[in-house]
Amino acid sequence: MDSDGRDGLGGLDRLDERVAGCRACPRLVAWREEVARTKRAAFADWTYWGRPVPGFGPPDARLLIVGLAPAAHGGNRTGRMFTGDRSGDVLYQALYDVGLASQPTAVSADDGLELRGARVTSPVHCAPPANKPTPEERDTCRPWLVRELNLLRPTLRAVVVLGAFGWQAALPAFAEAGWTVPRPRPAFAHGARVVLDGPAGPAGPRDTGSAALHLFGCFHVSQRNTFTGRLTPVMLREVLRTAAEAAGLYGTK
Repeated sequence: MDSDGRDGLGGLDRLDERVAGCRACPRLVAWREEVARTKRAAFADWTYWGRPVPGFGPPDARLLIVGLAPAAHGGNRTGRMFTGDRSGDVLYQALYDVGLASQPTAVSADDGLELRGARVTSPVHCAPPANKPTPEERDTCRPWLVRELNLLRPTLRAVVVLGAFGWQAALPAFAEAGWTVPRPRPAFAHGARVVLDGPAGPAGPRDTGSAALHLFGCFHVSQRNTFTGRLTPVMLREVLRTAAEAAGLYGTK
């Protein structure tokens, strides 16, 4: 471990570099690169990112938002989580509405968007065919999320998980990062709220160590959910605002 208490990866910037260079899952590598070559007609003039997409947001985030995986013509095209697709349109508008984003749109990695006290990541960093990673791919990618959690530990106080897949993928990562996940594992539901006790500090159980983590469930911002009204902007804002309050973020609208 580094002298500053981090896990030896050189901080989130170094972790993001390592994530972007990963080639661990042959099916995902082949798919993301094929999409980047063939493109979608509407984006024919784009040079696609075509690599794993790292997390996005400040290194001292108090709130983490965990999705599923990058979209083939969204994050896989732009190189930034939830950027350039309709799911991102919904998410960043809501983040802006509650004061956690500097602007309501996310179209490219250089569009000037900044997150305020929040970071966005996924349990799977490559765009998967049909938006469905396999359980093996999910598990192979988990160490990246565990390392991200370890690096965010000093400030992280709340997490919003989008969708059941993300929930199932994230719970083992929280456990590996040292938080206590209840048994039986809590079930996913929109509006679910679970408090995960933090790891004991280096002096043992009497040392409070890391703070507890407030975990929130939210329906995913997929087109299927938002077009059908299963997830409305009001519902999304409510979860984000509640999570921001639990994280101790002030100035939210």
